[in-house]
Amino acid sequence: MTQTKNPLGSLRAGIILFTLVTAAIHLYLGFVQLSLGMMGGVMFLANAAGYVALLAMLYFNLPISFLSKNRALVRWALVAFAAVTILGWVAIGTRDLLGYFDKVVEVVLILLLVLDSRQK
Repeated sequence: MTQTKNPLGSLRAGIILFTLVTAAIHLYLGFVQLSLGMMGGVMFLANAAGYVALLAMLYFNLPISFLSKNRALVRWALVAFAAVTILGWVAIGTRDLLGYFDKVVEVVLILLLVLDSRQK
């Protein structure tokens, strides 16, 4: 019996899922803060956009030759982005269930990206 491989790949699927989850959390927090008149919401919206942009640069065939030739650099930029986001939360973040959940998501994302880099 032959096994069918996931055409997307388990690591890639995990990276996409965890990136979109943390982006969605930051998007939600951005809109909540802006609706309360808090300017920190802009930072959350920018963070969500950063995650989505880096994910697109990593996996979409964008017509930018630098990106297609430097996927490893984009992958490490996403690792750094998630790490800086975690550090920002450590410095000024709210200690609540959503914050802790999101940090777990970001740590798993970093681990998946590192594992993915070792397979390339």
